Amino acid sequence: MDQETLGQVGGWVGGILGGVIGILGGVIGTYYALKRTQGPRERALVVRASIVCWMGVCLFALGMWFLPMPYKSALIGGYVVALLLAVRHWNRRQAAIRAAEANRGA
Repeated sequence: MDQETLGQVGGWVGGILGGVIGILGGVIGTYYALKRTQGPRERALVVRASIVCWMGVCLFALGMWFLPMPYKSALIGGYVVALLLAVRHWNRRQAAIRAAEANRGA
């Protein structure tokens, strides 16, 4: 096998393996996020947040695949900002739910 073919095979293997590892990481993260919930309201929030996050990741991946280069940079910036804001929002909501549940139980 010549160097060019070996490089192409390596690119395909790396891309597929990276995608599989990324999906497995997301599945494991979703599982443990659901497992660590402390009540039905918190579980409902985590389910909704997980669905929104998975949809966002899928849309981002499709955008990276189909959009031409100048738009990919804008997509990456928008994705990072949206992800940071969403995580902050979900963490605050989860903390509020836990505080309300603790006050109700005390």
